[in-house]
Amino acid sequence: MPFPDISSVTGLSEQEAEERLRRDGFNELPVAKRRGLLHIVIEVIHEPMFILLVAGVLLYFLLGDITEGMMLLSFVIVIIGITVYQERRTERALEALKNLASPRALVIRSGLQKRIPGREIVSGDSVILSEGDRVPADGTLLITNNISVDESLLTGESVPVRKTAGRAGIPAGRPGGDDLPFVYSGTLVTQGQGLALITATGAVTEMGKIGKVLRAVERGETRLKQDIDRIVRTVALAGISLCAVIVIVYGMTRLDWIEGFLAGITLAMAILPEEFPVVLTVFLALGAWRISRQNVLTRQIPAIETLGSATVLCVDKTGTLTENRMSVAMLMAKGLACRHDMGSANTVPDSCHEVAEYAILACKKDPFDPMEKALLRLRDGDFGKTEHIHANWSLVQEYPLSPQLLAMSNVWRSPDGDRYVIAAKGAPEAIADLCHLDAAALEDLSESVDLIAAEGLRVLGVAKASFRITGLPEEQHDFAFEFSGLVGFADPVRPQVGNAIHECRTAGIRVIMITGDYPLTAGKIAREIGLPDGNRCITGPELDAMDDAALRQKIHSVTVFARVVPEQKLRIVQALQENGEVVAMTGDGVNDAPALKAADIGIAMGGRGTDVAREASSLVLLDDNFTSIVSAVRLGRRIFDNLKKAMAYIFSVHVPIAGISLVPVLFNMPLVLLPVHVVFLELIIDPACSIVFEAEKEEQGIMDRPPRKKDEGLFTRRTLLLSLLQGFVVLAVVLAIYFIACARNFADDKVRALTFTTIVIANLCLILTNRSWSETIVTTIRSYNRALHWVFAGSLVCLFLILYIPALRELFRFGPLTLPDLLLCIWAGAASILWFELYKAGRKTMRHAVSW
Repeated sequence: MPFPDISSVTGLSEQEAEERLRRDGFNELPVAKRRGLLHIVIEVIHEPMFILLVAGVLLYFLLGDITEGMMLLSFVIVIIGITVYQERRTERALEALKNLASPRALVIRSGLQKRIPGREIVSGDSVILSEGDRVPADGTLLITNNISVDESLLTGESVPVRKTAGRAGIPAGRPGGDDLPFVYSGTLVTQGQGLALITATGAVTEMGKIGKVLRAVERGETRLKQDIDRIVRTVALAGISLCAVIVIVYGMTRLDWIEGFLAGITLAMAILPEEFPVVLTVFLALGAWRISRQNVLTRQIPAIETLGSATVLCVDKTGTLTENRMSVAMLMAKGLACRHDMGSANTVPDSCHEVAEYAILACKKDPFDPMEKALLRLRDGDFGKTEHIHANWSLVQEYPLSPQLLAMSNVWRSPDGDRYVIAAKGAPEAIADLCHLDAAALEDLSESVDLIAAEGLRVLGVAKASFRITGLPEEQHDFAFEFSGLVGFADPVRPQVGNAIHECRTAGIRVIMITGDYPLTAGKIAREIGLPDGNRCITGPELDAMDDAALRQKIHSVTVFARVVPEQKLRIVQALQENGEVVAMTGDGVNDAPALKAADIGIAMGGRGTDVAREASSLVLLDDNFTSIVSAVRLGRRIFDNLKKAMAYIFSVHVPIAGISLVPVLFNMPLVLLPVHVVFLELIIDPACSIVFEAEKEEQGIMDRPPRKKDEGLFTRRTLLLSLLQGFVVLAVVLAIYFIACARNFADDKVRALTFTTIVIANLCLILTNRSWSETIVTTIRSYNRALHWVFAGSLVCLFLILYIPALRELFRFGPLTLPDLLLCIWAGAASILWFELYKAGRKTMRHAVSW
């Protein structure tokens, strides 16, 4: 049966929908409550750093240093505040991603069709369901067209069930069984179309009753997380062991075990890299949020890691490289071509009236397909005033498109009820098959198709048939079709696609275009967008004829696949992966799901894609635009770069802190750092590594370098060596200041003040130099980073206060510093990173020399 005209369906008004949404709440299943403030505080209390801080406070109280104990306790509260801020910011980012991840639904409101997030569906909404959709809520089907639904999620039965139309108000039944009008939230439409009136949402749906949560955006256990956890465990064990040694050495040599415990706690706090897990969580969550602002939704967090490694982007032509805004550009009948311009009078020459007439009759009444919309727009001009438009005919039967026959037919009945007309359209070869063309006619058809395709147009064939009997056959082949002609559709290339293709080429990323169009059409578009080797093409039939070894060999040089069906995408992905490529693949249909799941990065279309495709993907392209994919790759590289910088900074900054905590104990010299000093340094380190570096702009030329190797970890040998070298150089400079001060017999409080100030200045210099590993501070200082300004301003103001406010100076056990003392600390801190600046400048000079 045909899908009846739904133009008379008005649905709810926007005001009614808003009132019901306020009354019933969002269409969501019960999920775990959002972590509250108290929950986050309890998590912080369980952190090793917090336990060490509390232990330090208790030791101060035991020693009678109530003031220092209270100050350390106040720092504990500040650290909790910083942690809560970071966690809540991460929670907000993840919450925004959950909202974006909500399945989309096509509803009718106030007589207009619109797509809305599934969570905004309310009881009483009219929802249009099509093949590949997830049903957003429980409802009753009022209109159906050969619709079947997979209800295995609720019933366990893998065979889809057939649905029939019902009426509003009938009590809902249980899932399972054929010929029922009820549909249920979370089930999958496998065939046909339908219009459902929603009767239950959220927790009162069948799915809500059994408490199954289908999907959510979660913080995944990524490979990076596993690597960092391993590093943290290793460093923590080493720190605990060294801490025990320090306590024993201090207690035995100085006979003061409480001070020894303080020294051990200080060292443990200095060594413990508790920032690693926080930084990773913040970077990946905020990275997913930043990518979503480029119209790319991250469904699986590990995809952010993989983006920077992508070596091949396999993209659909229609709607991704082009605008999917079709217009009829040419009609051809009996070998005569008719040019058509929608912008003029929208006329159709007499010689092509018949092909236009039957092309329109082969369309759905309320089409979603851009080509069908373009055909129906022919009625808006002079052609719509002719006798070839049959507004009073009745649609009797639809024969839908199928993988076996890429053509669809509509059966129409004239007003007198005696004559039936069948109109078919589809792939030219499918129409030729329906018309049983002989060899000569097939050759003529091929030449006509090539003529249209050579202009970059999509081609459809049109056929007609008629009969006077009442019984309708089971399939289209049973009609005696006569070939009518061809229609060519123009689909303009998206702006900026050419620039994005060029950017991919310079970034070492191959772009492969996959389309169901003819090779000549695909080749024309490939050349237009600047795809290299656009004339090299493999067609679907050629792909079927190849074995896997031949495909792996050919795919090295091919950039265009034409006349490809979705099922063949999986072979393309597997061949590329066997060649060592990291593959990103786009798709929108149900049959694209295996390829999307197999790809290293599956990218589903958010605008026109099915829910099945989105669920199989790791990213969702919200605007279906190729340039958004390239923007996501750029952001993926930036996120990984900045994460490496943050981790390198954490490594390097902990070396001098741990070293200056350890050396005085081993050499029986005055202690420099106490727990309160380490906490002050942590107040600089925590926001620097998690906020400053996350907000850092991308490196210059980030898309001018090849992709990162897939198995390349966060800490390469070079990264680890350079970060540790930075730390040891800073430690050497700090120790030099310390030993010089001791040699000059300065008081212990002045030695501590000089050494601590040098560490703070060196710490800030480490932040500056690690902002970029390719550009010097002279260049990066001109790049605005608001978080950096706040961290620097706060650190310097606090340092000034504890050095020159007597009460605070005494709490930190500092002596007064003169201006020359302060200048010496600034000079020493700056000098500690001078070698790395010279190293970067030298590498940049060498790169320029090589490029010349």
